[in-house]
Amino acid sequence: MKSIKKLIIAISVATGALATSCQKLNIPPTNIFTSDVIFNSQAGITSFLATIYQDLPIEDFKYGPSGNDGGPAGFLHGGNDWTEFYNEAGVIGEEVGPYSGFNIGTGFGFWPYGDIRNVNIMIAELPKHAAGLTQAGVNALLGEAHFLRAYYYFGLAKRYGGVPIITVAQNPGAPLATLRVHRDKEQAVWDFIGAELDLGYQMMPATSDAGRANKYVAAALKSRAMLYAACVAKYGSVNFVDGQARASGLAGIPASAATAYFQSAYDAAKLLDGVYKLYTANADKVQNYVDLFLKPSPENIFIKQYSMANNTAHSWDDTMSPRYFTANALTRSYPTLDLVSLWGTLPITNPDGTPTRFDNRAQLMQGLEPRLLATIYFPGATLRGLTFDMQRGIYPSFSGTAAAEVAKQPNARSYILAGDTKTLYQGLQVIGFTGPWTGGDELTRTGFYVRKYVDYTRQQATVNLNTSVQPWIDLRYAEVLLNRAEAAVELGNTADALTDINLIRDRAGAALYGSIDLTKVRNERRMELAFENQYYWDLKRWRTADVVLDRAHFKGLMPYYVFNENKYIFLAEPELFNREYTFQKQFYYEPIPGGEIGKNPNLLPNNPGY
Repeated sequence: MKSIKKLIIAISVATGALATSCQKLNIPPTNIFTSDVIFNSQAGITSFLATIYQDLPIEDFKYGPSGNDGGPAGFLHGGNDWTEFYNEAGVIGEEVGPYSGFNIGTGFGFWPYGDIRNVNIMIAELPKHAAGLTQAGVNALLGEAHFLRAYYYFGLAKRYGGVPIITVAQNPGAPLATLRVHRDKEQAVWDFIGAELDLGYQMMPATSDAGRANKYVAAALKSRAMLYAACVAKYGSVNFVDGQARASGLAGIPASAATAYFQSAYDAAKLLDGVYKLYTANADKVQNYVDLFLKPSPENIFIKQYSMANNTAHSWDDTMSPRYFTANALTRSYPTLDLVSLWGTLPITNPDGTPTRFDNRAQLMQGLEPRLLATIYFPGATLRGLTFDMQRGIYPSFSGTAAAEVAKQPNARSYILAGDTKTLYQGLQVIGFTGPWTGGDELTRTGFYVRKYVDYTRQQATVNLNTSVQPWIDLRYAEVLLNRAEAAVELGNTADALTDINLIRDRAGAALYGSIDLTKVRNERRMELAFENQYYWDLKRWRTADVVLDRAHFKGLMPYYVFNENKYIFLAEPELFNREYTFQKQFYYEPIPGGEIGKNPNLLPNNPGY
């Protein structure tokens, strides 16, 4: 039997995030397998695929946008226990979090050519085993391999632009000159991704086990990837840095290619018509949107699974909530008022500028869009029988306008603040058990908490680190509709875009639009996909990050109790980290990792600005 050189697969890979059954291969040697063992048995193929799927650049619960906390290349896959709040939302204004600025454009060494090599081996070896697997089985697996290879290249292309396209496993013993390949042009890489996903669509079956791809998963990913390529082509000449890599086509796509990519994204999205549908199981639109992320759904196209038994559980429930709601928590992911304002201006001020008075904090939520309430925990909301009692302080009395009060220097304001949740004022708690932060416990610094994906069914005593198992939904039908709508608007097909967006808005409990434009589509995308690690890449492909994040500061909504009125007010104030965010134009691409250039100088020129 022919050996696969340097292919070492641990038996335990079958217990990865795919939630496949653990299958022992009792064939010596136990750590180095031949091609016959791997590709002539379903057990071997399952084990082989588990590692490839586990390493996919899916930006899930455990994804961190830098190499912080001991994790490799930004894809931590079970690294630091607190990974969840080191997320992309915290550096683009959806949230504020641990980052002191926009520091993720400098690169984190994502370079998955070892995984691509494994896929290339799979593509080369499978046709040799048709007798044992059947030709139909081989074809389906080949389609899956093309999908996987496309996904890895998508992760590379959106970071670096042009990278080497390698479709045959290189022989480590070959002359160094043949191993030191050059970068391909960015357009060639996107075209390769599209072609690979076409093969996946053509060769894979219509259904698959949870966590594995099928033909419609390939089509959905193509709608995402081609939309990215289209925007690079259309907007890539705006707000970018010149350099040798750009001049030679390694970073950038000719604008003339944009229309074809938009059409490709649109056509791929249309392939899912009638196959998936939006989740609408609950007539209560708030609860329906909450459950969308926690229950099996006809909207889910591609998910990543987790398991306590397989040691792949995550910590989302524990690290998105304050300790008050959990057995052991510390969260630093706080949604911003800027994000909330996408849904419209909150009724926190009167026409004369004075703060609106509320009998209780929960009154603020009356009349707000169900999707907003299902995405973000507001003051007055409840979880596990407890109330989000956010209150930054107490005013003995309050007069004047909200704007004038916020503009005052802190020592000129008449409020009472506290350093922890134990301080009282005339028998009343000064700040809530859930914050906002005033210098004591780590609590919300914006007045909000994340609700999306938080499992409300769990008992408080069970909510601890590495105990959450709700799947990450990598591709869902709402995103496909958003991809389709955006491509349609860019192609001038506003009628189709309006239909797609109104499907989403109807499920969200939002008023339907009578007309549509690109701004509405982009804002709808931000609302629907909040905290799903999409907006960062949207800012990059739209080439708007350097504008949106130009010395940007974000706001929170601070609740106060007015003592002499027995009322609550809300003031829009700078978030309490008071962080400044920025984005340099060169960050639209990341630098080719320095270690890889050291091994292969032919990867030069590096991307502009590096």
